[in-house]
Amino acid sequence: MEQFELRGLALRRIIIQQSMRAHVGHIGSALSVADIFASLFFNILPPSEQKNPGRDRFILSKGHAALALYSTLFLQERISVEQLNSYCGNNTVLGTHPEHFLDGVDFSTGSLGQGLSFGVGAALAAKMQNSKRRVFVLISDAECNEGSIWEAIMFAAHHKLSNLVCVVDINGQQAFGKTKDVLNLSPMHPRWQAFDWDTHIVDGHDERQLTFKLRQLAYESGPPHVLLAQTTFGKGVSFMENQIKWHYWPLSENEFFQAMKELEGNI
Repeated sequence: MEQFELRGLALRRIIIQQSMRAHVGHIGSALSVADIFASLFFNILPPSEQKNPGRDRFILSKGHAALALYSTLFLQERISVEQLNSYCGNNTVLGTHPEHFLDGVDFSTGSLGQGLSFGVGAALAAKMQNSKRRVFVLISDAECNEGSIWEAIMFAAHHKLSNLVCVVDINGQQAFGKTKDVLNLSPMHPRWQAFDWDTHIVDGHDERQLTFKLRQLAYESGPPHVLLAQTTFGKGVSFMENQIKWHYWPLSENEFFQAMKELEGNI
């Protein structure tokens, strides 16, 4: 198995382990973006000091998938095992949604529909400062139900924020059901194109493809970029895949062992 695939599996194992230990949900949402995190953090975003003003920025707009971010920072040795094991505990900075008090988190997020606006502001600031720093924002397809997302999309296109990349996790689900049933925005591709974004459809579980595409983008000039990442909710654990209950539901002991057995069997 290639290194690309192993990183996604390693992240999924940590997500399952920490979800079980803390007895919290949002598991399916974190599993769906594991390969996106692997691509961004191991291939595109070099680790840098939080206080370095020239660093690239990353914003997790779908903040309920924070465990995927914490698992990534742990694999990069940017947080300790003790910190990781404090997830959802008392007096921790590793909450169910990310907060900027943690090194590696630029913006506190969790109020859905706001992260892209943060990213637009950060990208515009970089342009005004003649800085080469880039901004990457990970949003969910359900967040596209929010009007604030489309205001940010229009603003970014108008100002030609070529240093801005939005990755949309299109897993087709949200807390109250299938996105197509709650508010159908499919197909996404022509909608983003109509707002003058550089638009790409990618396999959200193919780290190699994601990395290749991100490296090919024109960051110096032109329109902002969007990667429409086709993903599977709960990816990697058969009984979680495309099952809405795993948006919130915690694991039982038997479910934990089954999930770990499936993930370890793929190595």
